[in-house]
Amino acid sequence: MEFTKNLTRVTALALGIAGVLAYGDVHAAAFQLKENSVKAQGRAMAGSASAKGDASVVVNNPALMSTFTDKTFQADVTAIDLSFEFTGGGTAAAGTPLQQPLRGGDGGDAGDIAAVPAMSFILPLSGQFEYVTLGAMISAPFGLKTDYESDWVGRYHALESDVKIVDLTLAASLELSDRASVGLGVIYEHADVTLTNAVDFGAGVCRVAVALCVTPNPVAAPFGPQKNDGVAGISGTDNSFGWLAGISLRPTDKLSLGYSYRSEIDHELRGTATFEVPANVRGVLGSAIYKPTDGGGAKLTTPATHTFSATYQATERFAIMAEGVHTGWDSLKEIRIEFDNPLQADAVENYDWHDSWFYSLGGEFALNEKFTLRAGIARDESPVARAHRTPRMPDEDRNWYSLGLSWNVSDSLELNASYVRLELVDKPEIDLLSSSGSRLVGSYDGGANLFGVSMQYKF
Repeated sequence: MEFTKNLTRVTALALGIAGVLAYGDVHAAAFQLKENSVKAQGRAMAGSASAKGDASVVVNNPALMSTFTDKTFQADVTAIDLSFEFTGGGTAAAGTPLQQPLRGGDGGDAGDIAAVPAMSFILPLSGQFEYVTLGAMISAPFGLKTDYESDWVGRYHALESDVKIVDLTLAASLELSDRASVGLGVIYEHADVTLTNAVDFGAGVCRVAVALCVTPNPVAAPFGPQKNDGVAGISGTDNSFGWLAGISLRPTDKLSLGYSYRSEIDHELRGTATFEVPANVRGVLGSAIYKPTDGGGAKLTTPATHTFSATYQATERFAIMAEGVHTGWDSLKEIRIEFDNPLQADAVENYDWHDSWFYSLGGEFALNEKFTLRAGIARDESPVARAHRTPRMPDEDRNWYSLGLSWNVSDSLELNASYVRLELVDKPEIDLLSSSGSRLVGSYDGGANLFGVSMQYKF
């Protein structure tokens, strides 16, 4: 029984569920997505909580909905073209007499092209409720996807990661005066997580039963590092609630100030774990452990954010915007996976993330009544220290460089486009040891191109 418990803990931790629940790439710090407004993306998200005329304020600052006088529908979509390449190597069964170089390639380009949609609707009320404006929005605040080749050197740490977190936000704003308004909203959030990675069952057997790996000799032994690979996967979903609030102050005709708060949202993910175990390993362990399909769950808390925003209309045709966003990543202390199978020990990974800031500066210039140009730059801090970087989280500070364009087709219809280039400040380096004894050392080259289009219609 001690043998099975030890090996269970080895492979459960190797599953690395925390990597996908705390998943992130170069598109935004950690696993955060900011792509809910093509117009704001054109100025590196500067002014997203203070600039008028963008229906995405339903989630960026609901207080600004009071500045809308017409019913407004807006649809945004951003294509994220992510490049994500590893260079390095490592050792299997690190620190043991059976230590050997990891076999496999670099995993290829783990990035992919993914679409991030958003849709919003704002409804100003009339009559005795003329000071109230309602809004609704569907957006994706967290998640993306990476997929490595099945035989890459880091297969024991990550193969596929797929995170989808989708919000439905319902909000209302109240106009306090011509120059001030407040807003409040409720968030219904759906989380869907899928993760797979290879498991070095051979190395795990060697750690708890060395005789099976060295008798009659290591080469001919039925078990050993990289001899008995399997695949583990886990998927889970959950629905939960959060809230947001905001305030908009417009002290002069030229200056608009905004503050918005989004709450933490607690999830209790439930789903299934799957194990593809080599026949000879299952013959040693028996069928009670690593059932082909099992149940499991984990708790996940998405972070709270504070957004401070300002827009200044310097001239009739030129406006400048600035924004700072504080994200409370310290809400993520650990991820603990509890399996329904009593023989499967909990998998626990500890995190020591710190809070981070996003700073941006942007502007827009109206060429004429039909066309407006935008540009912006931003610095996005990573909350992940080197000790906690993994192939699912090789996170690093990044810079944004943005361009945008609006076309007022008519008084009712507006079309927008944006391009954003995201570049890492430094190459993220990793040096980590899996619970099955696989040490991976290397660095990443990464970047992303974001192409956005949107349509806004007033009626």
